[in-house]
Amino acid sequence: MNNPLAQEATGLTVAPASLEDWRLVAEWCATEGWNPGDGDLDCFHPTDPGGFFIGRVDGRPVTSVSVVNYTDRYAFLGYYVVVPEERGRGLGIATWRTAVPHAADRIVGLDAVPAQQANYARSGFVPAYGTVRWGGRPGRTGRPGAGTERVTAATLDAVTAYDRSCFPAERPGFLGRWLTAPGHTAYVRIRDGRVTGYGVIRPSRDGHRIGPFFADTRDDAEALFDSLTAALGPDDTVAVDMPEPLSEAAVLAAGRGLEPQFPTVRMYTGPAPEVRTERIWGVTTLELG
Repeated sequence: MNNPLAQEATGLTVAPASLEDWRLVAEWCATEGWNPGDGDLDCFHPTDPGGFFIGRVDGRPVTSVSVVNYTDRYAFLGYYVVVPEERGRGLGIATWRTAVPHAADRIVGLDAVPAQQANYARSGFVPAYGTVRWGGRPGRTGRPGAGTERVTAATLDAVTAYDRSCFPAERPGFLGRWLTAPGHTAYVRIRDGRVTGYGVIRPSRDGHRIGPFFADTRDDAEALFDSLTAALGPDDTVAVDMPEPLSEAAVLAAGRGLEPQFPTVRMYTGPAPEVRTERIWGVTTLELG
């Protein structure tokens, strides 16, 4: 690209990526088995267009990392990929060193696969909790859960306020896209006139992904899960990334026919942000937090 930001390894240039550039990165992620959502990029990239970086060698894309600034206090790192044939040359860490300053002095979060946890620790990241992806063919009631309804313009503000209790930053722009994107279905649960949880299901390369999945109680979570999966066919699969500290989440997943698939570790560069962890039954995405 023009105006590269860095040339930190032999032949490597790193520069901000356009949305079209990032579609290639999505293909890399699919090859790695990350199962990205079909329309994720159109929701992700506008959140911080300057926070997506691609490294090139002789003009050929070979590395990527995103450092998305949500607010002046919080950022999230994801999409850290090096194409297989270029691994072991230091290109990934060179890309990382160019991209991470985009976060300035913000606390940065990421979701690490266990094999990379030690590498992230050397860059100042501290483990906060583990997450397990649960997936499979869900046992379904075939009908929405009691007390749930589709998210609409009338409930959007209340859902956005509830989201802030579960996520380390306000993200109204992202939620406006995420809740209404093509193929996304969002349900909210309301009891006594108050939001007690909400969730989103979306199509992915392999089946469907659920996230965010936030709820006050197990009863709220079960009702939302049943609503989100009610329209699926008997052969459809779902996956949801559930934090381990909320042990009831694993009980719900197993009770609905899902099985643990792989773990990750949430890490931060500073103190873990204060959120209502007891409400987080499933994170939004491993790429943007």
